[in-house]
Amino acid sequence: MKVSAGDSRDMAAEGEAVSNKQVIFKNYVTGFPKESDMYLTTSSINLQVPEGSDAVLVKNLFLSCDPYMRGRMKNFPSDDPQFSPFHPGSPVFGLGVAKVVDSGHPKFKKGDLVWGPTKWEEYTLVSSPDHLFKIHHTDIPLSYYTGLLGMPGITAYFGLNDICTPKKGERVYVSAASGAVGQLVGQFAKLMGCYVVGSAGSKEKVDLLKDKFGFDEAFNYKEEHDWDATLKRYFPEGIDIYFENVGGKMLDAVLLNMRVHGRIAACGMISQYNLQQPEGVHNLMTIVYKRILIKGFVSFDYFGQYSKILDYVLPYIREGKISYVEDIADGIESAPAALVGLFSGRNVGKQVVAVAHD
Repeated sequence: MKVSAGDSRDMAAEGEAVSNKQVIFKNYVTGFPKESDMYLTTSSINLQVPEGSDAVLVKNLFLSCDPYMRGRMKNFPSDDPQFSPFHPGSPVFGLGVAKVVDSGHPKFKKGDLVWGPTKWEEYTLVSSPDHLFKIHHTDIPLSYYTGLLGMPGITAYFGLNDICTPKKGERVYVSAASGAVGQLVGQFAKLMGCYVVGSAGSKEKVDLLKDKFGFDEAFNYKEEHDWDATLKRYFPEGIDIYFENVGGKMLDAVLLNMRVHGRIAACGMISQYNLQQPEGVHNLMTIVYKRILIKGFVSFDYFGQYSKILDYVLPYIREGKISYVEDIADGIESAPAALVGLFSGRNVGKQVVAVAHD
């Protein structure tokens, strides 16, 4: 039987040190991030958890590229460890899918598949394994646990259900709609009987929204010069629900088109992440006049309710009623370009890096 290099390392004797490619964060970033803000290096790692430790050693299979990671490239204080800055000279940190190589934790054993926090490297010693989720449903592509069954799926499901509380027939607008979160919000809203419109940045993405994800309408925001007029064209009676991924001028236009008692779930504002001086929002008084609920949230708030999204989504996946598009970059060497590409819209669908194929 032919054995790949990755397989041979997995069969290395316990305690043997092996090479470990890593993506290192160089220094704090202003403006748009560049590939040169990260670099690839190779260290070594022992394939055995230190004696007496409850850590878990994993082989990373897929790494998740997510817009929120841009905020961790800035030097700012944070009380939330999920958003604390990256450390210059250390590996980039995010979410991923991995296989357990060795474990000192009673919850995990060698061979288990998991998803959760990990470093951008081939092997990671996870010192806080309580934050890892064990993967039980392996009939679903493992890469989906970086998206549909991972953080973006949690964001879409709970943001839509808990904050926006959709009702059949309501009008829903999703910005950045072809991305990891947006494509799911639109499909979930359609399954609930809503009218759904999405915006994206290319004809290819607009076609994807209508032809694959089942949005009622979609438009290319780059081709529209007056977003207020555009939204009035697609929502002549106004917007009940806005799933906010963009911020800035788009949010300003949406506020003018919200209906009375409209709801806005704000999970991100990607148009603002790379600006040294964020754009102002001028139509805030509409929140008062129209009694609009706008609430910010992060997916980590809902990790404790993860089983709810599994119960909801898995049947739809198996019945072919939910589609999910991924943009998979091959090899850890491609990770810096994949992450940076998020901020120019280079990706189509959820951006994933395939470190190794199990």
